[in-house]
Amino acid sequence: MSIRKRLLTGTLLAAMMALVLAVGAQAETLRPKVDNFILFVDYSGSMAMTSDSLNSVKIKHAKELIERMNAEIPALGYKSSVATFAPYSQLSAPATYNKAAVSKAASAIKTDYDIYGRNTPMGIGLKDLDPTLAQFSGKTALIIFTDGDSNYGADPVAEAKALYAKYPNVCIHVVSYADNARGRAVVDEIRAISSCTVVGDPKALGDAAALKKYVKDVFYEVVPDAPVARSVEPVKDECETITFGNLNFGFDKYQITKEMEPALEQALVILKDSKCKRFTVEGHTDSVGTVPYNQKLSERRANSVASWLSSHGFNASKLNVVGKGKLEPKYDNKTEEGRHLNRRVEIRSN
Repeated sequence: MSIRKRLLTGTLLAAMMALVLAVGAQAETLRPKVDNFILFVDYSGSMAMTSDSLNSVKIKHAKELIERMNAEIPALGYKSSVATFAPYSQLSAPATYNKAAVSKAASAIKTDYDIYGRNTPMGIGLKDLDPTLAQFSGKTALIIFTDGDSNYGADPVAEAKALYAKYPNVCIHVVSYADNARGRAVVDEIRAISSCTVVGDPKALGDAAALKKYVKDVFYEVVPDAPVARSVEPVKDECETITFGNLNFGFDKYQITKEMEPALEQALVILKDSKCKRFTVEGHTDSVGTVPYNQKLSERRANSVASWLSSHGFNASKLNVVGKGKLEPKYDNKTEEGRHLNRRVEIRSN
């Protein structure tokens, strides 16, 4: 065959392959997971302090993160609002989501206010959201940017539980700037109330890919469009994929605490309702300590969760317990918050 014929044949094959790929490719659609969202910013004195791990003033970092998050949120017909607490103020009233409107509201967040004399009534702030939530119908994502350092007024954890009780379609997500034990405890307890929460680590969200994934996890899902001119057999009723996180342990701890039980109870309901036949319970640790020690610790954490589930009525034979040690961190082990989030157990379908 001549060189010219070989070139023509190669070109024709390439064109045919491109055509096959184009025909076989399936378009995708973004589908909203929620109908509404609220960006709720802690305006307290402690948020005006510098975070050593971020090397930035916390409220300044939160403002910049909101601007970046707003750029990633697709316009899928949500209703949105932006508000602050400590003190409470509505920067953007509930309305159909508009990037420019949210950006304008975010730009109104001050980052140079006086620290002293500003208490942190986080519980009162959550209670003040009630009139806004009452205007929404469907599912609502409440994203709180806070260090959790509540020191005045109603208990924020109790108020968060009250919101879930009154508005069962609300899901609270916390982007945590906590840098002391009290703040971390408040954040952890709010996250543990419901399995729907998506953990937000501000340092990790500095990465563009991590932020994009966070926005996707909270706001929308990608679904394939129905194939065109193609006959398909009916889909069988198969096991759905379940990943359940939000089970975090103290340093060098593996015992189940009361604060973890709400998350475990949610997991138990999900597992019992699932069509999946088996699940893997994965234990993880932070980076402190040797590989062999952390391997054993991660196994003890996984076994603690599996034992709790089986003692509350779940069939133990459906659970496969695995320790991953410190080999699969999800968060930055250079920060205290990241290490805390890495001390976790995850449950996933096989």
